[in-house]
Amino acid sequence: MINNSYRIKKYLKLIIATIWLITGCDSSPSGKTYLVATDATLVPMSFMSVGNDIIGFEPDFMRAIAKEAGINIRMINVEWAGLFGGLITEKFDMVISSVTVLEERKERMAFSEPYLKSGLALVVRKNEEDINSFEDVQKNKKLVGAQIGTTAYFLLERDADVRKKGYQMYGHAVADLINGEIDAVLGESTGTLFYKNQNKPLFNKIKMVGEIMTDEHYAIVFRKGDNDLLTQINSALQKVLADGTAARLHRKWDLGQAAQIPK
Repeated sequence: MINNSYRIKKYLKLIIATIWLITGCDSSPSGKTYLVATDATLVPMSFMSVGNDIIGFEPDFMRAIAKEAGINIRMINVEWAGLFGGLITEKFDMVISSVTVLEERKERMAFSEPYLKSGLALVVRKNEEDINSFEDVQKNKKLVGAQIGTTAYFLLERDADVRKKGYQMYGHAVADLINGEIDAVLGESTGTLFYKNQNKPLFNKIKMVGEIMTDEHYAIVFRKGDNDLLTQINSALQKVLADGTAARLHRKWDLGQAAQIPK
């Protein structure tokens, strides 16, 4: 009887573990599992671990919100170009991916309260002496790379004095910068943390110049009309900001001055 009881308990544990793996839930409360999409290509905001898990400040922050709200979530990796279209067509329920709140985006989607303040920064090669600000780029007609669909690319599109080149990934632009294919890269100030935290030899080949150019607020993105979910997430988000959880995660992922928690 003891052996049978042991076997039953062992099988039950195996069944529970299997169900957990199949559902892939990041939070344990019962109920619907919400799919949360992120472009997991930018350390330390959101990226893939060696074990192929989605980790970083934003996944940790989203999981803390889900726990506070008492909901199940599952993080999924989606290329930046597919984030907004996938949300609108109901392939997933929310997006958290360093998305800046813009009026033109508000026309198609809804946003939570902001959870981070950041801005655009210009990156050049370490030995670059002719570019010390964005004004130098404009004056000398330098070729600047930026990720397509981002606020950095929008800014370049509106500036007739700058030559631009679009990329699907921020990291590809930085690689071309180091190889001498372009003169500078414009992107979120958090982007340089990828090289500072994960690839120090590469970080030694680039530098940030000038001041952070813009004030941008990151928020979680929802479909228009998902008001109940938006209200639920906003309530939990405010608690996570207020109780020190967000500040702890900010320190954990070494965001420094590249991004600030809203006061």
